[in-house]
Amino acid sequence: MITPLFKYITLFFTLLFFTHYVNAEQGLTLLPKKILAKDFSLKDMDGKTHRLKDYRGKPVIINFWATWCPPCREELPAMNKGWEKIKPLGIGMIAINVGEDEDTIFSFTADYPINFQVLLDSSGDIINEWSVLGLPTTFVLDKDGYIIYRAIGGRDWSSDLLLDKVKALLK
Repeated sequence: MITPLFKYITLFFTLLFFTHYVNAEQGLTLLPKKILAKDFSLKDMDGKTHRLKDYRGKPVIINFWATWCPPCREELPAMNKGWEKIKPLGIGMIAINVGEDEDTIFSFTADYPINFQVLLDSSGDIINEWSVLGLPTTFVLDKDGYIIYRAIGGRDWSSDLLLDKVKALLK
């Protein structure tokens, strides 16, 4: 006899598997119209200022995250693997930490190394300008700075199916 508890457990694991599969293998929402990304000026962990305009001429993946966010912790190692695949192609990748200080991020990166650019949105101004509703949220920009794709929630950025969509923006 199947108990109600067994049904709930089965449903839970089915949804968990389905959610992971969908996130890992498709995961990018094509925006219905091109939107020019709002420029920003943010500091990195060394205090150097970076502007989004500096990335014009190449596609860019911009990820908003925080150390306390469990999906972010799962996603960042996959982003590192994806970065190794796209870096030689001239595609940019930026991780924008939201609302945390350098010490918190530095401690976090000891366990979760991030080899691509990390910028600090300490005030939360940029996350508000970009209308980010949850973490992690990722935007993919084309060479001209227009937002083409959005992904809300974690993704497997080491997936070739996902990265092929970004690589197509090189043309």
